[in-house]
Amino acid sequence: MNNAHDSEILRELHAAVIDLVDEINRPRRDDRLIEEAGIPLDRALFPLLARVWRYGPIGVVDLADRTGRDHTTISRQMSKLEELDLIARRSSTTDKRVREATVTEKGQEMVDLLNAARERLANRILVDWAHEDLDQLKTLLRRFADDLMRS
Repeated sequence: MNNAHDSEILRELHAAVIDLVDEINRPRRDDRLIEEAGIPLDRALFPLLARVWRYGPIGVVDLADRTGRDHTTISRQMSKLEELDLIARRSSTTDKRVREATVTEKGQEMVDLLNAARERLANRILVDWAHEDLDQLKTLLRRFADDLMRS
């Protein structure tokens, strides 16, 4: 089996991924989502809450690695999330030196509002997409993400 792929396709795929990441990382996207959800959450805290929900229990170092931020910054922001009662931190069961975060009940309520808002916004963007196209996109993106995480 030949593993080499067409260079032009790979360049276009890379360009599309960069465009997607850039668009997702625009502050106005987070602002729109927070506004749509109707929640009082600082934009800097939103990605952390979402990742604690997705990957928790999770420590500061792992969260910093996933977000591309310095662990000291993440630690301060995690303290803010904890003060807001959106996350709780406890010692790891496998390494007592690590404090892992999980989403609290109040944090879960906020995540639920964010997820509902994200779905409403996605439905507006994808209004003309057929169900089959969305299913194929979901399958291929999941496969790509899984393969990328394994490499």
